[in-house]
Amino acid sequence: MNSNYIEQKKNTHLYFQIGKNKYAINTSNVLEIMKLPALDYPQKLPNNIIGLLKYNNFVINIVDIRFFLNIEVTPYSSHNELLIVKTDEVIFGIITDKIIGILPFDTALMDQIPFVDGKMIIESIYKFQTETIFIVNIYALESLLKRHDLSLPDIDIQSLFPQDEPSKTLMKKRTFSIAEKSSRHLASGELHAKNKYISFNLNNDFYCIALDYVKEVLKDTTITQVPGTPDFIEGIMNLRGDYITVINLKKFLSLPETTVTDKKPVVIIKCNELKLALLIDKINELFEYQETSQEESSESYYANEFIYNKTLYTVLNIDKISSDKKIIITDM
Repeated sequence: MNSNYIEQKKNTHLYFQIGKNKYAINTSNVLEIMKLPALDYPQKLPNNIIGLLKYNNFVINIVDIRFFLNIEVTPYSSHNELLIVKTDEVIFGIITDKIIGILPFDTALMDQIPFVDGKMIIESIYKFQTETIFIVNIYALESLLKRHDLSLPDIDIQSLFPQDEPSKTLMKKRTFSIAEKSSRHLASGELHAKNKYISFNLNNDFYCIALDYVKEVLKDTTITQVPGTPDFIEGIMNLRGDYITVINLKKFLSLPETTVTDKKPVVIIKCNELKLALLIDKINELFEYQETSQEESSESYYANEFIYNKTLYTVLNIDKISSDKKIIITDM
């Protein structure tokens, strides 16, 4: 494994939106993404905690970083997403409006912010195209969670959550699903395993790719068709000056074309120095799963299958797909 690959992995970030701002956290600290469930809210919670959630046999704090940034906190909805993160010592959740994607950050485009005091949770700013992304220091956030002397806005936290019955029912259902998953025993340290996956849909079926192969996730992109290429090659895309071949996964895997969408989400992978963009139907979530068996066949496009949260996932064999002789890449 070369040093350039290690450096890219170290600087790969998941970025998300809260209000009008974009934020990012290193993917090495991310455990899972989930839709907002119903949270517990005991009467004596500090005002820097918006609720508690039982997650993998732990009761974890859920926070809204806007409280620490002196930004107005707007009401939540059932569409909000939770980002479950870990430091060396604790696991906690961060509420977001939506997860945008995964990006490898170029350190040359990062502007460091000197810490004024222990309350600073934004450690640097990253310039991506026309956007400004604030990089969150979750270790500073962890320190703030341990303090009870903070001067934070006094807000009725429970009034921020949806009060309509359909939303409350949906969020309770999500909480029940998380509790079911947590009922299986996890040995200490398993949450620090590297078995992370990006999941997505092809038609109505669920697939995933090991995060180690994923360089970037884009929810929509512009694709230029190239005459004379095989039908499973959708075209090429220009990613910051780098031309990447786009593979239509459904055509490549000989799956029926039953879902048509105007959006063109892609998962950009890199394997053996080859970079490809895989065209899919819908990006779903990032999650962590402990596989009990490995049944990978080097001759199959499918590495394994497992059931997670009552859903059957097929793991793609990226080594096989990227080395397939029918994928012809030419310099452009």
